[in-house]
Amino acid sequence: PEVTDFEGQYVKDADKGIVKLLKANGRLVHQGTIKHSYPFCWRSETPLVYKAVPSWFVKVEVLVENLMENNKKCYWVPEFVKEKRFHNWLKDARDWAISRNRFWGTPIPLWVSDDFEEVVCVGSIDELEQLSGTKVTDLHRESVDNLTIPSLRGKGVLRRVLEVFDCWFESGSMPYGQSHYPFENKKTFESNFPADFIAEGIDQTRGWFYTLLVVSTALFNSPPYKNLIINGLILASNGQKMSKRLKNYPDPVEIVNKYGADALRLYLINSPVVRAESLKFQEPGVRDVVKDVFLPWFNAYRFLIQNVIRLEKEEGVVFSHNDSFVPTNIMDQWILSFTQSLILFVKEEMKMYRLYTVIPRLVRFIDQLTNWYVRFNRKRIKGDLGQDQCLQSIQSLFSVLYSMTRMMAPFTPFLTEYMFQNLRHLLPWKLDDSNASVHYIMLPRAREDLVNKEIEETVSRMQTVIELGRYIRDKKVVPIKFPLPEVVVIHQDSSCHRQLQDMNHYILEELNVRKLIVAEDDTKYGVKLTAEPDNDRLGKRLKGEFKKVAPAIKALPDNDRLGKRLKGEFKKVAPAIKALPD
Repeated sequence: PEVTDFEGQYVKDADKGIVKLLKANGRLVHQGTIKHSYPFCWRSETPLVYKAVPSWFVKVEVLVENLMENNKKCYWVPEFVKEKRFHNWLKDARDWAISRNRFWGTPIPLWVSDDFEEVVCVGSIDELEQLSGTKVTDLHRESVDNLTIPSLRGKGVLRRVLEVFDCWFESGSMPYGQSHYPFENKKTFESNFPADFIAEGIDQTRGWFYTLLVVSTALFNSPPYKNLIINGLILASNGQKMSKRLKNYPDPVEIVNKYGADALRLYLINSPVVRAESLKFQEPGVRDVVKDVFLPWFNAYRFLIQNVIRLEKEEGVVFSHNDSFVPTNIMDQWILSFTQSLILFVKEEMKMYRLYTVIPRLVRFIDQLTNWYVRFNRKRIKGDLGQDQCLQSIQSLFSVLYSMTRMMAPFTPFLTEYMFQNLRHLLPWKLDDSNASVHYIMLPRAREDLVNKEIEETVSRMQTVIELGRYIRDKKVVPIKFPLPEVVVIHQDSSCHRQLQDMNHYILEELNVRKLIVAEDDTKYGVKLTAEPDNDRLGKRLKGEFKKVAPAIKALPDNDRLGKRLKGEFKKVAPAIKALPD
């Protein structure tokens, strides 16, 4: 029987009256307050009340083993979501309540007798017309709720149940609904199923990813997608969920107008979001993309165009890109080799859908181009060292920028299109509709004949020496404008000695020193080696045991070579970590 004592009262206002009634009847066991989070309607901001109602369910528990097997056939990025979060959700999957008590929604096509003993599930419009004897032109509730089906068991007429589908059931049925399968487009559907890839937020591990897999497994015992890319959630700067009511986020239109759509795109795809982690949105981060990435990149592009124009005006040489150009200058060889290696890396990583490895490498490459190649070759590019050196350096810079423009086009479509419209006029082939936009052409193919890992390593070691030299000058407060007599580099590898001598000119000029000394014996220069534990990494891995390991690492004695010392002295640290996992 229904309780009518407080009929008509707002449910939350009745709390005190209910307690008072229970107490008066001697049925109050305990009265108290528990502080906890509570759901509120996001529209009216009023408390929600959970109420048990009858529902229609899909039997998911009998599919659990098949769901887990089909999940294994899919490639997830990042993979830990598949192996942990989603796997655990599938393992404990319960029957799925697919009905909702609303007016708006897709009507559940079940016609039942008054006692629910006879149930007919209608599978198509044609079937509904045959069973009801009525022409059907609209499947919304107001058009089908009045349709009845004669009972085959003598139970009068069957009427449609009042519930509508959970919208997630419809989302899970998307692959079939979009093709009107199985009524039409059967071959098209079968040739495109399962999907090559889908992408959504990490919250969809219990939503779309799950419902797609359940429906597909129930129908075909097959996964609905081959590859799945998960992104994290974008939060307000204080870590709260972004809310229209709270207005705790900047207007996206203003961000785009202020910094450009490309800056916003690159900020987001070079953030924890592409690793399925949360991002606290910071407007200064978008600004930094413009300052640290776009402006240096654009300045390199502008510097190229300026010198192509200067070359034609001052020397009468019309520049045209030579696809088969092979450089002789070591810095040209390095930047072209570095570019080809990057192309190979990007293609391999994009094939595996790993945006979180691709974008950082592309952004770092812009630093290599602007702060190392262009900086070290400004005189060559400007023609100060002769026309031949000028043409070689411009060929190299054009090749790199042209490749970079095509590689970055999917990520920064507007800036790359602007650059491409100028660069395309320097290409040797005819301009037509097929190359009218950077988005019409394919990603660059790597010229593996230009890849030289030896030169890449040589320049990398030179960069390390220069960066360490700058650091020491800053630490000792010796400005770069003051020349020093020598710089000493100590390294155990003889190949490093040779490589640094090859780059001697660049090191001396950049560090403003007169002499480079490369040595192997560190005792001559009073070098003292110490071992310091990496607190962050070891702390996370060893947890409580880190306190035992850290002193043992710091206590390692100084030896002539760090490698030898660590190999020989590791035994002294071993007792502290012997019980730890590998």
